[in-house]
Amino acid sequence: MIEIKKLIKQADNKIILRGIDLSIKQGETVAILGPNGAGKSTLLKVLATLIKPTSGLVKINGLDLKKDQIEVKKIFGYLPHSSLLYDHYSPLENLIFFGKLYGVKNIEKRATELVKEVGLSFFINEPVKNFSRGMIQRIAIARAIVHDPKILLLDEPHTGLDQGAISILNNVILSMKEKGSTTLMVTHDFKQAAEICDRIIIIKNGKIADDFKINEKSLSVVSEKYQLQVEGVS
Repeated sequence: MIEIKKLIKQADNKIILRGIDLSIKQGETVAILGPNGAGKSTLLKVLATLIKPTSGLVKINGLDLKKDQIEVKKIFGYLPHSSLLYDHYSPLENLIFFGKLYGVKNIEKRATELVKEVGLSFFINEPVKNFSRGMIQRIAIARAIVHDPKILLLDEPHTGLDQGAISILNNVILSMKEKGSTTLMVTHDFKQAAEICDRIIIIKNGKIADDFKINEKSLSVVSEKYQLQVEGVS
């Protein structure tokens, strides 16, 4: 599904990604952990075609990231730190707008279902500018999956969410997994990573420091591995 070989990203005189090699299979749910400045969000932005790699090879679903950007963009949903929503539009209007960009059929029905799925049916026609941070994040989640993407790229998606919204997001990720979607999630929330992901990647100084499967949803395993690789504590 995703193949990365010798990926390097340099900005000015700083090397952010230092030869990343990574292979992710269809249907995997992968958490990307690491300290601030490690290169986690940069990796996600490269995959989302927002920034160009300095060198290396990236293939997504058999498509070359450099040569097939338009086709690649059709198969992923991206949730960055910003919502990418139009704040004067309602949730329904936002989802219809983005759904039409992707050519989603029966978009009004799909949009209405998604607003219900993220628990905001009561506010379906209210302008987003009046929403709390958590409510905006819920609609942003719906925006990212409006076209049923094969790949979900999530950058710290749990930030600013209450427990109810966290549960909704996790259910969305798990339901997408059941459909065969692949998820890459940058996060600092070890608990959520342990609960919903089946693989953990730890990045340090632009390199992969560890890459392991998590079978028992164990928070302690994730914390111990992170401390060992990032903090040097065994």
